[in-house]
Amino acid sequence: MKIENTKAQMRKGVLEYCILSVLRDNDAYVAEILDTLKDAKLLVVEGTIYPLLTRLKNAGLLSYRWEESTSGPPRKYYGLTDTGQLFLTELTHTWNELQTAVKVVTTQKNKNHE
Repeated sequence: MKIENTKAQMRKGVLEYCILSVLRDNDAYVAEILDTLKDAKLLVVEGTIYPLLTRLKNAGLLSYRWEESTSGPPRKYYGLTDTGQLFLTELTHTWNELQTAVKVVTTQKNKNHE
């Protein structure tokens, strides 16, 4: 088993949550979303993010609008819908519970080996 495959699966598992979190307070276009993820060391390529954004939009969690750009073609800005905000709140709760559980499991001493 290769560690890179496991690491990639772990990143994929939290990507949806991270994208929704990026859009929590402000609408953003794809390059801004990618830059935010990159700054956090979550390297994502456009070929990965576009299908995910489409899926989130089709699920009613995101909406988008076109905005003219002074430096090129119009940009598609994504934002959370009301349903997306509620979904993000639930994911945040679940994420916090998961983090706590994983921390307990990974930091406790194995009593069988004491």
